[in-house]
Amino acid sequence: MRLEAEFTSEPFEGEGDPPAHATQALEVALGAGLECDFGPLGTSVSGDSGALLGALPQILRTAFEQGATRITVQVERGGNG
Repeated sequence: MRLEAEFTSEPFEGEGDPPAHATQALEVALGAGLECDFGPLGTSVSGDSGALLGALPQILRTAFEQGATRITVQVERGGNG
């Protein structure tokens, strides 16, 4: 089964380079082989359910270790089931 997840980490830092809590979480997702779309307000990832669900704990842990104070996550079944 294919899953899609979107996560947003706070605090937002406005202009300039993205914060470490966002970029390092992205690196974990990429390292897990997930397809990623990094945006200014959140990151979308997709992939096989095993890969995505296996990577989510480390993505969250990394974001918090890098300074996130809140992370909002939404996960849904992908369009191709």
